[in-house]
Amino acid sequence: MGVAFYMDAHVPHAITEQLRLRGVEVMAATEEGTNRLPDDQLLETAGVVSRVVFTHDHRFRAMAQQWQREGRQFAGLAFGPAEGASIGHYVRDLELIAKASEPAEWANTVIYLPL
Repeated sequence: MGVAFYMDAHVPHAITEQLRLRGVEVMAATEEGTNRLPDDQLLETAGVVSRVVFTHDHRFRAMAQQWQREGRQFAGLAFGPAEGASIGHYVRDLELIAKASEPAEWANTVIYLPL
């Protein structure tokens, strides 16, 4: 089945589009109208549709880590700082995750990118 992603509002549209061109299932908060939701609600929404969130937002990452400590369920979160890597690097890493792993492997997990 592979991993599908839910892009936070801070993620450049170019990452979303490049992943789609590579056959990765991606939803974007800016396209879904969820870009104004608080981070906790967006993480819950992504979980309902079984998608790992990708974000550049440090506060979002910290909140997901708090959920881990509390044992709260979520589909997973991939964090990559905006200044951390190029768009191409994030696209390659996310494509690898999408095609080489299964959603269950990411449940309640926070991963740092680039890999």
